[in-house]
Amino acid sequence: MDMDADQGGETPRSPEAKLGMQVEDLWDIQKPQLSPTEKLNACFESIPVSAFPPAPSSQVTEISSDSSLAEAVKLLARNKILSAPVVDCKAPEDASWIDRYIGIAEFAGIVVWILHQSEKMEGGDFFDLAMNNSDNDFGPAVAAASNGMSSPRFKSIHPDSPTATCGKFFEILTSSDFYKETKVGDISGSFRWAPFLALQKSNSFLTMLLLLSKYRMKSVPVVDLGEAKIDNIITQSAVIHMLEECSGLHWFESWGSKKLFELGLPLIKSSQIIKVCEDEPVLQAFKLMRQKGVGGLPVVQSGGNKAIGNISIRDIQFLLVAPEIYNEYRSITAKNFLTAIRRYLEEHQKESPLLSGMVTCRRDETLKEVIVKLDSMKIHRIYVVDETGDLEGVITLRDIISKLVHEPRGYFGDFFDGVLPLPANSRV
Repeated sequence: MDMDADQGGETPRSPEAKLGMQVEDLWDIQKPQLSPTEKLNACFESIPVSAFPPAPSSQVTEISSDSSLAEAVKLLARNKILSAPVVDCKAPEDASWIDRYIGIAEFAGIVVWILHQSEKMEGGDFFDLAMNNSDNDFGPAVAAASNGMSSPRFKSIHPDSPTATCGKFFEILTSSDFYKETKVGDISGSFRWAPFLALQKSNSFLTMLLLLSKYRMKSVPVVDLGEAKIDNIITQSAVIHMLEECSGLHWFESWGSKKLFELGLPLIKSSQIIKVCEDEPVLQAFKLMRQKGVGGLPVVQSGGNKAIGNISIRDIQFLLVAPEIYNEYRSITAKNFLTAIRRYLEEHQKESPLLSGMVTCRRDETLKEVIVKLDSMKIHRIYVVDETGDLEGVITLRDIISKLVHEPRGYFGDFFDGVLPLPANSRV
């Protein structure tokens, strides 16, 4: 980004760029003996989170605890957000923010909970159970849909079939009373349910950046104590956009001009990447995300290590809110899933990163170049490939933010007292 100016030549073009100028002013007065990271820490510690540009109104969305899972999924999908604060429907009007909010409902959390319910019953076969159960008798059918493909019996009968269950799985799911009637409040405290860990307006940028990186939060609510309500929600994506808008500033260039390998990126190497083959069932991709605690994974060519696409945990929304995608399929492989979604998006003239194909980078690209790709494409991860196109690693938004600041010893003190910790293996 270049700094646009008005006729006076001084005004940056965006709130994010103006914020970057504030960091620049603080950067220039830091002690010269400090390292660049120490300087950035000091700068961000001096800026309150109240200075962060407000999120679009559609992103500051709340979910009532008595909303159904189906309603919550549609709300998140409609507003193109991954999570939203949950308001206790029983809280009085004059409740404090601590009593008003009971947690954060994450799209990933709802999916994980649904898949976990399906895995409670094992040993059933999809063709025995799903076809013989009504839509209302959901548990056995989902268990079969989720587990039947890996059962010895299924493999012996259909050794060459990737799966014949996925379409029926989501058909049963979206029409079930289980899905329509289970309330968001019913799953509070389970799995990927995030505690309502909010910041006050006076808390620092450094605190916010550490929560979004080291402490693995996807978004951080900022509360107005006077109103006892959320004033802003700061996401990892919003921070990446702010960084992109700071291009050209000295503090950003001293950091962003470094090549990925100079910063130790990617943190996750090729051998550590969780992936799915193109002819595997897409349901297997979502199950892997749940089991491994990742928010997305690449789809690779059969018998190779070249990625043909990416599936994110949020992409399951297409199977939950757009039944026409799976109605044509009784066998939705990962490759067919990507093809079906692209067709659906084109027909409905919807914008999505999925329409742009696979987005990759090389280890010798600069962090600035990668930030521009992530921000312009509105994606949450980018895959690092070698000269032949084989996967070398993956870089997430969290990885980038973690390279911007570090946590001083004893920084948080008792900040987390009374707050349930996030899952140790979570990267969603």
